[in-house]
Amino acid sequence: MSTYAGKVMTSAEVRSGVPAVDRYLAEGYNTVPGMSSRFAAAVCAGLLRIQSEMGVKGPIAEVGSFEGRFFIALAHALKEGEKALGIDLFDWPNPEVKDRFEANCARHGIGPDTRITWKTDSRTLKADELLEKLGGRRPRFIHVDGEHSRHALSRDLELAASVISPEGIVVLDDMLHPGYPTLMVTVHEFLAAHPEMTVLAIIDRETIVAATKFVLCRTDWFKRYEEALLKAFPDNVWPMGADFEPHWCLVLSLDTRLAAIT
Repeated sequence: MSTYAGKVMTSAEVRSGVPAVDRYLAEGYNTVPGMSSRFAAAVCAGLLRIQSEMGVKGPIAEVGSFEGRFFIALAHALKEGEKALGIDLFDWPNPEVKDRFEANCARHGIGPDTRITWKTDSRTLKADELLEKLGGRRPRFIHVDGEHSRHALSRDLELAASVISPEGIVVLDDMLHPGYPTLMVTVHEFLAAHPEMTVLAIIDRETIVAATKFVLCRTDWFKRYEEALLKAFPDNVWPMGADFEPHWCLVLSLDTRLAAIT
């Protein structure tokens, strides 16, 4: 059981283990407009660190980058020569959001040598188009935070599955969000159609806005990543885990207490 049993952590106490990421989370994250969870950013950047320590290399991609809050955290976890691809329509709330995205990246140390900004619709993208954008390299990490409809998530999941590297990780935003309850149906349909993929972990919400994420990987990488996550975030492991039929997976949370019996 977590050493923090009985105590609720704050997101500021959680570290990714990547100095550049942790500096950004402490000093810059909240200055970039967005709704993403700082806790989830630390865990996801920690997963990128774990991949690097395992010798997993390659670019990363994000669908739905908005003004760059989460994207910048991920990009700071990259190794030299790796690229971060930000995909967005960049049309909401106005077309200037693309300029703000690039300005935020530049201000927080993610220069044009590291980032690729792509104004496009992920729902119509083909796998070969995305891979061409990445110089033929398969991404090792994809964060999906696009349009929150079943159709759009289905398209984004199929795109991710078609381009992700064999050792790659796919992270889905706003799962279990009360505003988008049917997205879970799409996830289950995807997993049924892709038995090679499984849910590695659930990253718990901070607030109703900074909502839950699902972390997916290939089944043959599940145990390696699970063991690494247990070592990296021991104080954030909720003891009961999640019964994600037909297997159990980790739940990482700021609050690891079990419900009191009253």
